[in-house]
Amino acid sequence: MVRKLDHQGLVEHARYGTIVLTPAGRAEALRMVRRHRLIETWLVREFGYGWDEVHDEAEVLEHALSDRLLDAIDARLGHPSTDPHGDPIPAADGSVPRLEGMLATRLGAGDIGRVVRISDRDPDVLRRLTADGVGLGAEIEAGRLTPHVAAHVWVVPTSG
Repeated sequence: MVRKLDHQGLVEHARYGTIVLTPAGRAEALRMVRRHRLIETWLVREFGYGWDEVHDEAEVLEHALSDRLLDAIDARLGHPSTDPHGDPIPAADGSVPRLEGMLATRLGAGDIGRVVRISDRDPDVLRRLTADGVGLGAEIEAGRLTPHVAAHVWVVPTSG
């Protein structure tokens, strides 16, 4: 696979060495991230998928949708800057919005933070947060979440 990516000009590498994206490779990676995150957002907003369900579905669809349909989805959604988990959606030009925040595990005793991002790596964590009423924009106090769950949540401190 590395050889194939190298022949396409997407990576540079030395045999058994480091693999580095070329500018074309970075552009292609951002294009795929954009597709994936727009599809996740579309599935949640338009079809009622749970945020713990969209990743696998988006993995399939990101390879099937045309650029034209993706542009229509982006317009229909109002050109969102983040996906349902708070991850930035790269713009069509490849720029990526910078997000603020820190892991909730870094909140000090008595600190409160507003949730700005939640990792989508663990669907069980997403389901747990849903059951606890924690989502993007929610305010949480230090210690409200277990250390395992807090390690998946980014916040912007609002007091403390």
